[in-house]
Amino acid sequence: MQTVTLSIHRFDTVRARLWVLGQMALARLSLARMDDCQFWKLCGSGMGEGFTPIPNTAVWAILACWPDEDTARRRLSTAPVFRRWRARASESWTLFLHPTSARGTWSGQTPFRPGEDTQGPLAALTRATIRPRYLLPFWGKVPAISDVIGSDGNVAFKIGIGELPWLHQVTFSVWPDADSMADFARRDGPHARAIKAVRDGDWFSEELYARFRVIDTRGHWSDARPLPIGDPT
Repeated sequence: MQTVTLSIHRFDTVRARLWVLGQMALARLSLARMDDCQFWKLCGSGMGEGFTPIPNTAVWAILACWPDEDTARRRLSTAPVFRRWRARASESWTLFLHPTSARGTWSGQTPFRPGEDTQGPLAALTRATIRPRYLLPFWGKVPAISDVIGSDGNVAFKIGIGELPWLHQVTFSVWPDADSMADFARRDGPHARAIKAVRDGDWFSEELYARFRVIDTRGHWSDARPLPIGDPT
């Protein structure tokens, strides 16, 4: 079954942050040479709760798709690009994910291959390319959505990442189960109103929605609530 990894890294020093900026070009070469890496993206992040238009130069992520769990674990442990990022980072956390549903495209591709649903916390990923003329109204709504997500006691983890600031946005969140996620999505408020505005106005030129089961984690992240799985080492 396809396994997706999201590896998040925090770089505290100025030297480390300058290094990872260079990796936005250099790491592409390493990932492109991995024949068993089906899809990958290097992403920056936003400040605050993560869902903001202000870049966070300390937090960066690598998302990758692998043909199976064994390959994902082996590559994350041994591939030089992942080892270098962990060695430079002050904090690193990787989530191992099994896709359970997906619709839409990412850079013209369909990267996630859903399989049989399994047990474990549920993760949701939304990726969109925002039409330039809708940048201001979109980012005008995002801070309110961020506040609502951040105050929801069910959310174990949330982050906003993206390949290109402001235009390409990825939201990723982890929930204990499908009911708590569905309850948040149905609740009237900034999130529901923003979705309606996006649909009515055709704000996105490309979008993708996917759900995953979190099957394992490695490392630690101070902003995440403890999950009932994973190895902090």
